[in-house]
Amino acid sequence: MKAWLTGHVRSVVLAFILLTVAGLAAALNLPVSLFPHVDFARVVVSIDAGDRAADQTEIQVTRPLEEALRGVPGVSHIRSTTSRGAADIALSFDWGHDMVAATLQTEAAVNAAMPDLPPGVRFTVKRMDPTVFPILGLAVSSPSRDPVKVRQFVDLQLRPLVASVPGVAAVDVLGGGQAEYQVLIDPARLQALGLSADDVVKAIAANNVVNAVGKLEDRHRLYLTLVDTRLSSAADLGQIAVKTGATPGAGVVPLSAVAQIQLAPAPMWTRITAQGRDAVLVNIRQSPEADSVALAKAVRARLAELSKHTPSDINVATFYDQTELVTGAAGSVRDAIFLGALLAGAVLFLFLRSSRLMLITAIMLPAVLASACLLLFVLHMSFNMMTLGGLAAAVGLVVDDVVVMLEHLMRRLQEAPEAEAKSGILAAAGEMARPLIGSSLSTVVVFAPLAFLTGVTGGFFKALAVTMSAALIISLLFALFVAPVLAQAWVRRQDVEAADAADRMTHPIAGGYQRAIGWTLGRPLLAVGVIAAIFLGLGGLAYSQLGTGFMPKMDEGGFVLDYKAKPGAALSDTDRLLRQVEEIIRSTPDVDSYSRRTGAQLGGGLTEADEGDFFIHLKKGKRRGVEEVMAEIRQRVGAEVPGLDVEIAQLMEDLIGDLTAVPQPIEIKLFGPNPDALKTAAKTIAPAIGKIDGVVEVVDGLRVAGDALVVKVNRPAAALEGLDPDAVSKQLEDLVGGQVATQVQKGELLYGVRVWTGASLRDRVGAIANLRLHAPDGHDLPLSRIATVVVEPGQQQITREDLQPFVGVTARLEHRDMGSAMAEVKKTIAGLALPAGVRIEYGGLYAQQQSSFVDLAVVFAAALLLVSLLLLYLFERWRVVISVLAVVLMAAAAVFVGLWATGTELNISALMGLTMVVGIITELAIFFFAEVELDQHVDASHLTTAGLARLRPILMSAVIAILALSPLALGLGQGSAMQRPLAIAIISGLLAGAPLVLMVLPALFEALSRKRA
Repeated sequence: MKAWLTGHVRSVVLAFILLTVAGLAAALNLPVSLFPHVDFARVVVSIDAGDRAADQTEIQVTRPLEEALRGVPGVSHIRSTTSRGAADIALSFDWGHDMVAATLQTEAAVNAAMPDLPPGVRFTVKRMDPTVFPILGLAVSSPSRDPVKVRQFVDLQLRPLVASVPGVAAVDVLGGGQAEYQVLIDPARLQALGLSADDVVKAIAANNVVNAVGKLEDRHRLYLTLVDTRLSSAADLGQIAVKTGATPGAGVVPLSAVAQIQLAPAPMWTRITAQGRDAVLVNIRQSPEADSVALAKAVRARLAELSKHTPSDINVATFYDQTELVTGAAGSVRDAIFLGALLAGAVLFLFLRSSRLMLITAIMLPAVLASACLLLFVLHMSFNMMTLGGLAAAVGLVVDDVVVMLEHLMRRLQEAPEAEAKSGILAAAGEMARPLIGSSLSTVVVFAPLAFLTGVTGGFFKALAVTMSAALIISLLFALFVAPVLAQAWVRRQDVEAADAADRMTHPIAGGYQRAIGWTLGRPLLAVGVIAAIFLGLGGLAYSQLGTGFMPKMDEGGFVLDYKAKPGAALSDTDRLLRQVEEIIRSTPDVDSYSRRTGAQLGGGLTEADEGDFFIHLKKGKRRGVEEVMAEIRQRVGAEVPGLDVEIAQLMEDLIGDLTAVPQPIEIKLFGPNPDALKTAAKTIAPAIGKIDGVVEVVDGLRVAGDALVVKVNRPAAALEGLDPDAVSKQLEDLVGGQVATQVQKGELLYGVRVWTGASLRDRVGAIANLRLHAPDGHDLPLSRIATVVVEPGQQQITREDLQPFVGVTARLEHRDMGSAMAEVKKTIAGLALPAGVRIEYGGLYAQQQSSFVDLAVVFAAALLLVSLLLLYLFERWRVVISVLAVVLMAAAAVFVGLWATGTELNISALMGLTMVVGIITELAIFFFAEVELDQHVDASHLTTAGLARLRPILMSAVIAILALSPLALGLGQGSAMQRPLAIAIISGLLAGAPLVLMVLPALFEALSRKRA
């Protein structure tokens, strides 16, 4: 290696510069997103079957589609929710399945089943991924304009401008109003003239046409002949001639003689507000490959252009910005890199007193991270919460490689005669090649089993693993080739003298270490036994007391409040309750802004007029934590707004849950053939688990739609009047809901023309029976003559999973970990007397957690086997393997103690840190054994000498890694909470692992050597 480096110094330096520059260019061009690209294995089919009963919709629509979709290749589970005239069918596929093909196959299966479904059924197929949720949300409002005018501004000016930004997949608009012409017929006048509402509809449609009837040539010109009778105003509508009979001599009357014509908002059963004022919400969704930050910046630039021409009384505000989390995480990584480099330099200076070595470290760290970005660019990855967290977590390990090499070079310089010092640097670097490669591989190989992980854990942590592996591999190469070259060029004799002076400071540490290792090596079995018992005992105690969770909790700066009023509540009554909620939100000092959807939801889905959600954005800077604000608002709404059920969650938690299955942590799935038994079981379980401490927002899963007015036609009586149920239904549709006969174009807008009755004739339940029907022979009759009108209570939503009826009881957690809560939930349910035939399964995020924990346990075991293989390859001694594995397991026990002491839950991030501890402690052990001549007889004196030689580098490595991870462990900066458990786990492992490697490892090796002898 010395000869090669000596002959390629210039090319090594140039390659270093080129990689760094290319990495910087790649970093500037890497796309930015909230999450890594994950093909979530879920497709949702949304069905619109018109106005029909829930049980009818299930039998005629949902079940046939479930049977058809069950045959789509790769489907593992099917879950459906059926309400009145609507259904959602969610298909879960095996992870790793081609979801583009799955979406197309799902759409094809639904199309194939359409001929067997009732006429008029419509559907949409949506592949679930993070881009189904908006990246940016805008609230458009005006203190003086009506909702129709605000919506027109959005549709004609704002929406087209934003939709043209590269990377925008869709722009969804909610709220405002749509204007239409309403032709309010007078039943008495129609009866006097022998007309029906259908006659009016046909007359309007026939008078609003534009048809090409042919072409002709005349005087060298070609003309297209058009018949153009398009309507353009209310006056045009009023002049339409309505024929009063079918005979040739029948007269005509103008439409204005039998109807009142007005321009009014179309009927809407939703309410959208922002900051307590009616608003139009614009949800901007990105394409999967788009750069979130660049897209948001481009949208704001377009909005800035638009603001120059926007009327002064229209306000455009941002109510949601997903990129705040990403940019916050990027800032945290920047700070972690700076702080890591500063602390590493300080430690290096403390131990070696060399400003030149500090400079080399300061150059190498950003160069390594930049070059790692080049690999991310080549692999078509992005900057996201996981890759940025991986770069921040890698800082300590990256610096570690450089510091170990520089420390070894300095030690050899201290040992060498002054005349030979400079020439021996590259030779000394060659001595470190094998242990440095082995130690770096020990950290990289623990990531290899992650390739086999599935689900959210695999999708997210593969990105972190690839990022850290890329940084570690680049760090290894730079430490092997670049650091020695820079050291040879820059290190001076005074640096060696400074290191000698620094050694005097560490002499007390070395003396204490020599006494401690002398004691352990003198009685190795006793020392190892006592220390192992202490670590394993404390680790077992900590593990038994440790709370468990799924994803780390982080402060996203905002949250979603889902609400549900009493079934069938009028929109005006629901709105009155929600105005009280808005008062609570406005009076909370930590809230910056909020938006509200009633009859709609931020992420879509089946929604009745009595439910919806708020998105509440919190202030930046100093404020209370999001969990505390959520708890306060939950308690106040529960106490001050009776009749309203709420669920509160941060958006990312809700998003991940929706993308996988169910967003609630707790879901008790009840299966059985008897609907009444399921209903009884749900009503028994819900109040029982609601009494458990920390379990909140319990929902029994028995969702009920609003009441229905049912018109029951007396067939014989209708036949005597010349009518049948179908004719009655069509006439009532015109009278109650109105029928859009045609559309009138005015500029860029189309206005529907709705033929309807006056509000006074249809705004009360009792008025429906008095509506006048028109018989084929011309006579009119009240509906009550041939039908009865009854009020039926709302129908329960019908839920099925894998073609079986089920009810899901859900709940969320407040100030309690998932593991202990679920243990108490299971214990509580086991003590309940449930109806016979009811089977229980547990789903929700708990099911995701259990699956992930099993996968990560396999990864941990695989990591142990892989480092065992690596150790055996490097040293070919089983004693080394057994000694290192024992120390690793003791350090793993210390991880549980660290998590328990800091009040951190054992979640997938902490388990990932636990797995990384395997590699990191093995790395320190490899450095130790690299100093031992294993081919010769090894006794206690040799192990003591090796320990003294490796004392300084091992302490430096551990201290630097701990300090570099401290910003993440302390949760400094937005987005750092995602990696906080991982950082705490690694720091805990290092705090215990470094002393274990220095004292217990040689003692255990000595004990095994004595036994072998």
